[in-house]
Amino acid sequence: MPFFYNNQFQFVVPVKRDAGKIQWNGTRISIVWKFCSCVLLGFVIILIIIDLQINLLGKCADVCAYGALELYGKRVRAEELCEALLRDKAFYAPGGVTLSGGECLLQSEACAEVLCEMKKSGVNTAVDTCGNVPREAIEKVLPYTDAFLYDLKHIDDEKHRAGTGCGNKTILDNLLFLNEKGARTEIRYPLIPGFNAEEEDIKAAAQFLKPLKNIIAVRVLPYHNLAGSKYAALGLENTLPPVLPSAAETEKARGIFRKICNVKVK
Repeated sequence: MPFFYNNQFQFVVPVKRDAGKIQWNGTRISIVWKFCSCVLLGFVIILIIIDLQINLLGKCADVCAYGALELYGKRVRAEELCEALLRDKAFYAPGGVTLSGGECLLQSEACAEVLCEMKKSGVNTAVDTCGNVPREAIEKVLPYTDAFLYDLKHIDDEKHRAGTGCGNKTILDNLLFLNEKGARTEIRYPLIPGFNAEEEDIKAAAQFLKPLKNIIAVRVLPYHNLAGSKYAALGLENTLPPVLPSAAETEKARGIFRKICNVKVK
């Protein structure tokens, strides 16, 4: 269930003015807007997960005598978000707008409305997704999306389920659907020791991607443990892997993708 979503296309964005962070990727600036919803365990903002049972509409934060609660999101209509994004157009053009999360496609109708307005205004668009969403969600945003940034965490269904809490069938099926539609897609492969960093895991993922014609790049993202403080803040056991991939391991993974997939690897 997406946070703070209703049938008037209202959805969560960060409260602070710098919520839409301006990013420099080496060639162009883009703006990334984060949506507070996620379907898996686990370009810019720290996502604060709010317990809907105690903080559904932020009322607890409003009346907290000690200021111990702080609301990190607010309701906005799609047109309000579009206005905010277009105000910054001079800073990120000829870059674009990326909708991210959490999982932004849990709020696909709102995303489609925003992306459509961005395209009308001549803004390049991208959607950052884990792919574990109904096919209809992707179909809604597909006409207005220039590129998808697509997570591929593991090619093995059982291992994927063990690490994320769900299987990967929907994710792989949606990736094949994007290929059928010719949707430009960059694969994001988070390199996580003890989960998907073995050579056989990387080769299996690369072999799956090899025949796909819509893949414009593969980006290997070395795992980091910056989310550790979130577990502490929420009073949860930190289940994150204790070991980080070395630079050599990361480069080896990139080499495997580069050799098998024959696409740009970052």
